[in-house]
Amino acid sequence: MAKSVKIIGVPLDLGQSRRGVDMGPSAIRYAGLDTRLAKLGLYIEDAGNIAVPVREHLSDKKGPGFASEIEEVCSKVYEAGKTAIEEDKFPLFLGGDHSIAIGTIGAVTHKSPVGVIWIDGHGDFNIPETSPNGNIHGMPVSVLLGYGLPNLINVGRPGPKLKSSDIVLLGTRDLDFDEKTLLRKSGIRIFTMREIDERGIATVTREALEHLSHVPEIHISLDVDAIDPQIAPGVGTPAPGGLTYREAHLIMEMIYDTERARSMDIVEINPILDNKNDTSVIAVELAASLLGEQII
Repeated sequence: MAKSVKIIGVPLDLGQSRRGVDMGPSAIRYAGLDTRLAKLGLYIEDAGNIAVPVREHLSDKKGPGFASEIEEVCSKVYEAGKTAIEEDKFPLFLGGDHSIAIGTIGAVTHKSPVGVIWIDGHGDFNIPETSPNGNIHGMPVSVLLGYGLPNLINVGRPGPKLKSSDIVLLGTRDLDFDEKTLLRKSGIRIFTMREIDERGIATVTREALEHLSHVPEIHISLDVDAIDPQIAPGVGTPAPGGLTYREAHLIMEMIYDTERARSMDIVEINPILDNKNDTSVIAVELAASLLGEQII
């Protein structure tokens, strides 16, 4: 794992209807991210925020809204992430909505395949024909596998950025009807909350890591709505019955132990809906666990 962390903010809120996630990067920084990580002996570079169009300055769109603007932003994210990898730094991307992963995962897979652990209460596997609302933050996994809007599929370089064997979904519990059919056909390994309840988070995490054993490095894409909203209320699309505080930490601690963590997204924090920035504090704590903070 790289000893230098490069923080890249992506205040993108164009992929969903509910406003507020554009303030996520600021909220996470305010919660003391750089200080917490520096205490682990890591060198921290904050590269600031990627420029994002102001939503109020854009015309309203129907269908998959703001696809061209999201393409533009994710292209910038791709280049910023690729540069961080070339500098042998650990890119830590702060969203913004989960559509930023079209750029982040494209970047970290630019030179060679990387395994992805997608920790999320949702599947994010809709395509425009199945999406009930046209929101692109519900489509990044399908886009990364080559389904959906061609301009987004081709961000950074032509074609899909992942194979189904390169990604696992963890903590899934809220899927749209047609999305379920697409996911069943995709071949992606999905660890639902039921499986976590039945088998335990340690067993499931161990199996997820084994499933990705064919790739040497791992990208963690954390949508904070994977955590139960009673613990982390500041998210735009909460769903009851998510991961507990300790389950989320154990996932990060077990990934750290493998020495394969290479990059991370933290997305979908909405400070407007939060309680005293508690959700951002939890996100900072989880990032610290992934990067080496231990109980003893």
